[in-house]
Amino acid sequence: MDNKSVYLDNNATTALAQEVLEAMLPYLREQFYNPSSSYPEAKGPRDAIEAARESVARLLGAGAKSEILFTSGATEANNAALWGVLRANPDRRHIVTTQVEHPAVLEVTKELERNGYRVTRLGVDRDGTLDKVELLQAIEKDTAIVSIMHGNNETGVIFPIAELSRIVKAVDSKVVFHTDATQTVGKIPLNLTKGLPDVDILTLSAHKLHGPKGTGAMFVRRGVRWRPWLIGGHQERSRRAGTENVAGIVGLGVAARLAMHNFVQETRLKLLRDKLEAAILEAIPNVFVNGQNAERLPNTTSFAFEYVEGESILLALSDAGICASSGSACTSGSLDPSHVLKAMHIPFSAAHGSLRISTSRYTTEAEVQRLIDVLPGIISSLRRISPYWDNETNAPRADVDVFVQEKYR
Repeated sequence: MDNKSVYLDNNATTALAQEVLEAMLPYLREQFYNPSSSYPEAKGPRDAIEAARESVARLLGAGAKSEILFTSGATEANNAALWGVLRANPDRRHIVTTQVEHPAVLEVTKELERNGYRVTRLGVDRDGTLDKVELLQAIEKDTAIVSIMHGNNETGVIFPIAELSRIVKAVDSKVVFHTDATQTVGKIPLNLTKGLPDVDILTLSAHKLHGPKGTGAMFVRRGVRWRPWLIGGHQERSRRAGTENVAGIVGLGVAARLAMHNFVQETRLKLLRDKLEAAILEAIPNVFVNGQNAERLPNTTSFAFEYVEGESILLALSDAGICASSGSACTSGSLDPSHVLKAMHIPFSAAHGSLRISTSRYTTEAEVQRLIDVLPGIISSLRRISPYWDNETNAPRADVDVFVQEKYR
């Protein structure tokens, strides 16, 4: 093996595209001017922001570029979506979301509860999919916003946002529908005008589609009752205060244009994903794919290996020069199983042994094959030292302690 790492953690972040870097550099050097300034030199950065706004609007199929505003990332955008809707609708004190959201939504709803709001968190089934009847029943007279992610960052499960938003609007047209599309923008085609007409607010982050970190965007449909979250200057048409990150916004614009030309990669990545899953399921016993029966992102696989620890798998993969994760990078460091896998009722024995593999358009078949070659040996080695594994039968021990069996059920 050469010294170059195999990077298979693209749901955490993606490599900056060379075209993006080259487009950003002038705005970090000679075009450093504040776009809000009145002298002629500031016009270049100002025009560059508007060009990027147009590119993001086209990628999303927005009706107008004025519906796009730039943020520091999806976390800020999600905060702005939730707080902004509630501030604009003070008589509505109820929020509907899911148990499997990214912490950038999940933790905001916990803070809202501490501030006196009521939150309904919808559950999911074993495949990570929502019950539409439960969503229908969750909407109350004072529901202000329904926030449901488009694609799950851990399992890749895609929620049918077009249908879910249509259900919400049919119950109460005044309820604002928000989707965190951080994991789907740039990976699968979206169209907010034709395909998702009932989505009011959509949020995204540049670094998930080969753009720079520290830059994100919001789509806020014209006419939606929403108030700015960051208050100060009049940037972004007074919708988001603060001097614009011109280089980052330019980078997001270029990343958006590149994404539109690379949706052809969707089929290739799905074939890579399917090849990986088939090989691992054949080579390793007591493993399953989380959300396998649901519609999923073409680049994402979430494995659950029984009777091994996910952190041990990651350390062994790292020693082999392979970068992967056990779930969301924003919750790494916790010893508890993923909240997503808990919500999906993944057995305790497997939830602790989760492994997420996420590819990008730069991922090669040789890199995926490298994982296929080394992972079976890693799992076998870890199970040999597991107190719950019978090495003679290559299966879980028949006399596992009753307490452990209860946990593993």
